[in-house]
Amino acid sequence: MKRLFLLIFLVTALTLPMTPASVTAQDYGLEDGDDASLLMPGEAAAAEAEAAPQTGGSALVLAAPGRVNVGQPFIVRLTSDQPLDSVSFHWQGKEVVPSISVWNNRHIALAMLGTDVLKAKAGKEELSVIASIDGKENTFRRDIRLLSKNYPKQKLTLPKKMVTPPTEVYDKIKADRVEIAEAISTNSPQRTWRLPFYRPVEGKITSLYGLQRILNGKPKNPHRGLDFRAGMGTPIHAVADGTVILVGDHYYAGNSVYVDHGNGVVSMYFHSSEVVVKEGDKVKRGQIISKAGKSGRSTGPHLHLSISVLGKLVDPQPLFEKRVDDLLR
Repeated sequence: MKRLFLLIFLVTALTLPMTPASVTAQDYGLEDGDDASLLMPGEAAAAEAEAAPQTGGSALVLAAPGRVNVGQPFIVRLTSDQPLDSVSFHWQGKEVVPSISVWNNRHIALAMLGTDVLKAKAGKEELSVIASIDGKENTFRRDIRLLSKNYPKQKLTLPKKMVTPPTEVYDKIKADRVEIAEAISTNSPQRTWRLPFYRPVEGKITSLYGLQRILNGKPKNPHRGLDFRAGMGTPIHAVADGTVILVGDHYYAGNSVYVDHGNGVVSMYFHSSEVVVKEGDKVKRGQIISKAGKSGRSTGPHLHLSISVLGKLVDPQPLFEKRVDDLLR
């Protein structure tokens, strides 16, 4: 009998290494299809991957950061080993129905979210995700902690007319705001952006997102974009594929271009001397859309770039420096 047990033990020990290891969907996350890299278990810890079993042994995985600084963009990603009928992400009263892609037999829904330094406060915010597989609805809820971020201050002395507009332009400013609000609320169904974004000009960044500006001694709204050094006529490039949804001549921003990149992401380019695209144009990542200038309320030629995510103006800088997996952490 002892010899029989010994024989069984030896056969088991010898055959175990030959058995392929089984890895389920909850063990790793996948890129959205732009790259063939994997987010392995050790790297995924900060993304707080969470799985929910489904009928028939399938699994859903939600990856999202546990904490993020106020004003900063972040990524959320849902991965399934079964086809997704539908997915919706819900964040701060807004909904995005993301594109669903397939990579290596995984079905992936990915969205960019964020907060706006103008109004966001530190504390907990709930992210909820509703996904349907074979007609069965599944709901995820995740608390994301918003952390305070100390943005620097900037004191500027400018001509009074640049700080306080004359009463005769109030109607135009009001009309501009209505037009802009409609543009940045665009939430088209097909995502065309990928990370990192294409840098719109080569010039250095001269003014950061979040700067608390004090103009002629009076506190004003924080700077909700990036200023790039760009001489008069410097070509300005689209940060990602998209559709031109607004070409405007606005009091503050001057000649402006708004490009929709899908799923609630809109890029905005201000103070141009010339716009070379028109509303409705499809543009490619890196395509020239305008030329730098000093139109609107500007002290000199440069590019102001803002990125809107579901109507909130987020810090664009990480989007030029980081990939999808970086913004999941």
